[in-house]
Amino acid sequence: MSLPADYVERVYAGVLGKIIGVYLGRPFEGWAHERILAELGEVQYYVHERLGAPLVVTDDDISGTFTFVRAMEDYGAGREVSAEQIGQTWLNYIIENRTILWWGGMGNSTEHTAYLRLKRGVPAPMSGAIELNGKVVAEQIGAQIFIDGWAMVAPGDARLATTLARRAASVSHDGEAIYGAQVIAAIEAMAFVEKDLGKLLDAAVAFIPSNSVIARVIGELRALRAKEPDWKKAFAVVKAQYGYDRYGGNCHVVPNHAVVVLALLWGDDSFQRSLMIANTCGWDTDCNSGNVGCILGIKNGLAGIDAGPDWRGPVADRLYLPTADGGRCVTDAAAEAYRLANVGRALAGLEAVRPKGGARFHFALPGAVQGWAAEEGVAESRGVATVGHASFGEVAEVREHMLAIRYAALAPGRAARAAVATFTPPDAAKMSGYGFVASPTIYPGQTVRAQVLHRQEWPRVAGKVEVVKGVELTQPGMGDRNAVPVTCRLYARVYGADDQLERVYGPAATMPPSQRELVWKVPDTAGAPIAEIGIEVTAARRTEGVVYLYSLTWDGAPDVTLKAPPRPGEMWKRAWVNAVNEALWGRGGEHVRVMQNEGRGLLIQGTREWADYRVSTSVTPHLARAAGLAARVQGMRRYYALLLCPGGVARLVKVLDAEQVLGEVKFAWEWGRAYAMAVEVRGNVVRAEVDGKVLFEVTDGDRPLVGGAVGLVVEEGRVAFGEVRVGAAG
Repeated sequence: MSLPADYVERVYAGVLGKIIGVYLGRPFEGWAHERILAELGEVQYYVHERLGAPLVVTDDDISGTFTFVRAMEDYGAGREVSAEQIGQTWLNYIIENRTILWWGGMGNSTEHTAYLRLKRGVPAPMSGAIELNGKVVAEQIGAQIFIDGWAMVAPGDARLATTLARRAASVSHDGEAIYGAQVIAAIEAMAFVEKDLGKLLDAAVAFIPSNSVIARVIGELRALRAKEPDWKKAFAVVKAQYGYDRYGGNCHVVPNHAVVVLALLWGDDSFQRSLMIANTCGWDTDCNSGNVGCILGIKNGLAGIDAGPDWRGPVADRLYLPTADGGRCVTDAAAEAYRLANVGRALAGLEAVRPKGGARFHFALPGAVQGWAAEEGVAESRGVATVGHASFGEVAEVREHMLAIRYAALAPGRAARAAVATFTPPDAAKMSGYGFVASPTIYPGQTVRAQVLHRQEWPRVAGKVEVVKGVELTQPGMGDRNAVPVTCRLYARVYGADDQLERVYGPAATMPPSQRELVWKVPDTAGAPIAEIGIEVTAARRTEGVVYLYSLTWDGAPDVTLKAPPRPGEMWKRAWVNAVNEALWGRGGEHVRVMQNEGRGLLIQGTREWADYRVSTSVTPHLARAAGLAARVQGMRRYYALLLCPGGVARLVKVLDAEQVLGEVKFAWEWGRAYAMAVEVRGNVVRAEVDGKVLFEVTDGDRPLVGGAVGLVVEEGRVAFGEVRVGAAG
């Protein structure tokens, strides 16, 4: 499989198209066409403010799309990844009743029904089969809305895309729902190499039965387009022949697939017009709009998105993926695009691309800001800074991309600040709808490194300086716009007293016309989670200019005690991904009391990037079947754990879908007694101890887990845990 020269950029455009479409349609999801026209008119742009809703939200369309495709990474199975493995990926990342899915109940929500089947041991594809769940449940829309990622890893290969789509869709759906998903996947895969919509539709329907309802809908709409120019009249035909009243369930695939095809056929290849049609038709607006946006993003690239109004500016690449892997919840479109593209590169036999040495924030795609924004919340910084993307060089292949932080009227008492979220933002803390579950992405003890440029120290790339996204750049040698030296320093904002954000600073550096690396080891925050990381610019006298952030990243093991901060607040509790029935904090002298009614539950905190470290805490089992401490947690079914188990034994286990016992010893533990437990992971060696005595030291040579968060484990009962200490191994 050869890849298009602009593959990564087109994946990025597909991701942006998906999330823009979802954010556009989400505030009026489920509205009828007539109500939309009456209250909103034709939906030409974002309407969230008119409806009192946030723009960037958690949504199943986004969470499912960019989570389930992780089966490709987690199993390393490549194009042979199975439906059963994708089903296991559901079980690993979904937190029951809290994340990703609409939890509408067995037989009512298709995805909830499939999840319960999987949980009870029914493997995919039977978990989504008509045979087990019935035709109405199996043919709802969910498979279609989750499918885009599988196409973006198979550019130009419709056969592979539809094969992966069938396996992924069959976890929860069957019949027409699978055909709809396959059509979307085929169109998107072929859109990397084909511009003609007719040819894309021809290629797509070749992969589904010619007598299917989906194939018939597509054929009839194509014939109608040849004689009817008015999309509203076309939608009237769709509503009459394929409306909700013709199908059972809450959100059937056929009516909504018809809207997607209608929007493409009558959209005149325009991103804005096609989204307008998809959203003004009504029904499942965020789902349909998301599929249409992704298709046109891939097909026409960033230029197609940017041809109309500013869709990208308000979004600023932001997206949320709330799962049991909480350290990846707060992410961005560029990061997810590279993850998908690197899967596609692996399928093509190519090495992964990691811009700027694998920096977390690299701004390496045109227009990318990766969630960064100027601070406007306080008077001293309000109106001082603007943030945008900057690009240098005439030839696309050798351009350098970075973030431009432009400041105006900077003077003593004023500060230009730009920052990015590293944990649940304040406006997301009260978000309704799909659950927001996250851990911070950065912790005390880790080292932040930022490459910063000031004034005329341009990247060593031949060519002129461009004007990109409103950032005016000066040609080298044509003026000294930043004549006054400025002071730059990194900072973090943490959730302090009453969950108000408080700033913690790194060392200051004077910026003459040169490039500097800012380095800061994040200090102890006394248990307060880090909500943002940012850069502050100040000056001794009035000036204006621009500072460029070339890259920013952090690394190293955390050096942190996960505990209650000394001042009141709630966000420190939310830093724990809650995958238990109930967690009570600070009751009866206990740090946290955890209850799990059935099966095994976990409280999880940290990120997949944590590799070698030692975690310790006290564990007091009360009427529990098992209790313990986990390391390198990658979800609900991927971790190492030291457990006190039935029959008076201690076990070191590895959970990788199923549970494997790495070691077992007799240990006569008692209810109500506290045990000091510690797990250390270094390379593929796992070491575990209780009350200072080493019980296990095991080398895992079979698919070892190489990184992950920490977890508190309880199985069917009540367990009390103390403060959790995480530090470097050894």
